[in-house]
Parts: sequence; structure tokens; C-alpha cells
Amino acid sequence: MHTTTDDTETNWAVSYDAEPIRIRDPVAEALAVLDPGDPFVITYEDVVQAAGHSCPTAAGAFRIAQRGLDALYPDSLPVRSDVAVVAAGTRDDPTYGVTATLLSYITGAGGVEGFGGLAGGYGGRQNLLTFDGFDADTAEPTFRLRRRDTDDRVEVVYHVDDVPDGGPAMGHLRRIVEGTASERERAAFAEAWHGRVQAILDDERLVTVEG
Repeated sequence: MHTTTDDTETNWAVSYDAEPIRIRDPVAEALAVLDPGDPFVITYEDVVQAAGHSCPTAAGAFRIAQRGLDALYPDSLPVRSDVAVVAAGTRDDPTYGVTATLLSYITGAGGVEGFGGLAGGYGGRQNLLTFDGFDADTAEPTFRLRRRDTDDRVEVVYHVDDVPDGGPAMGHLRRIVEGTASERERAAFAEAWHGRVQAILDDERLVTVEG
């Protein structure tokens, strides 16, 4: 077996406190990537790297997946290829599109472009992510997650209207992008921005589950 090592490390400018998501993957087990029964461990930092940045949408997607999977699998690990995801909104909606992409990263649920599976479909994830699939009771981002083995399902709502606004420091973003912000402004913005993200990761009220 040939393996490679990479001594480079990501130098994070910020750290987050969030319980990781653990999810089994039958394809990874079949191909000896994971030992049978062992899960992938997906941290919020993994989701940040998949998104390319940390923001309220990325944090919301992480919590939607985490709370939805915990509700569907109260006594066992969730399993990729057994989780179907339905978005209330459309694919081209900025919030739904990004959130669904990150949910796909975590759960494995894919659209028509999804993985077809091994040896006749084993572990396949194709057509497990769909959009505009139901009328939600709220304009806030809403997703349904379903276990294909039991048909149990939950509806998860991300209460974006209740996310803290971050205060006056959020107004420094334009100068940061333009390269004209002072170090004090950059530091104040970073504290406010990442404080909002951590609040989403911490506050159970911001992501609710029904079903």
C-alpha cells in the first residue's frame, strides 16, 4: 500500500467549540477506508473548509445536519446513503443552494450528479437531495431529512431571523474588503463575526426539529 504524508497544517486564526458529527459510510467500509462500524468524524472546521469560509449559513447547515441526524438516529450512528434530504426552497436560492451543498457534504445525499454506488448501487446517494419539495410553514430555511430504512422523517428549521446581528463592528466589512480597515476595525469585526457563528453553534433555539 502506498501512502503519502503532508506536513502542512492549516493555521486557523479562530477556533470554535462544537461537537463533531459522526456518520458511518458503507462505501468507505466496503473499500477499507474505515473499519466496519467506525464513523467519519466531521467537525465544523471541516464544513468551513468545504464552504471556503465560516459564516452564519455554514454554521446553520452544520447545525441542521447535526440536529436532524441526532433526531433520526437517537440510538445509533447515522449512515450515508440512508439519508434523504429535501429542501423547501429552490436550488438557485442563495441560502438554500449553499446550505444544501454543505448538507450533501455531511450526509452524502446527492442530486442527479450524486454517487451511483458500488456493484449495482450499494451505498448509492444519487437523487437523495431534492429542492422545492414542500411548502414550509415559514420563510426561514427549512429542510426535511428522512431515513430510507425506516421512513422516519424530521423537519428542521433554521431561525435565521433570530441570529445575533453582531452590532456596529459588522459595518467594517466593506473597508476590510477594500483593504482600508485599521487593525482595530479588523479585530472588532473578527470578534463580532465569529461570535455570531459561535452563537449559532451553541444556541439550541436557533435550529429546531419537528417530527
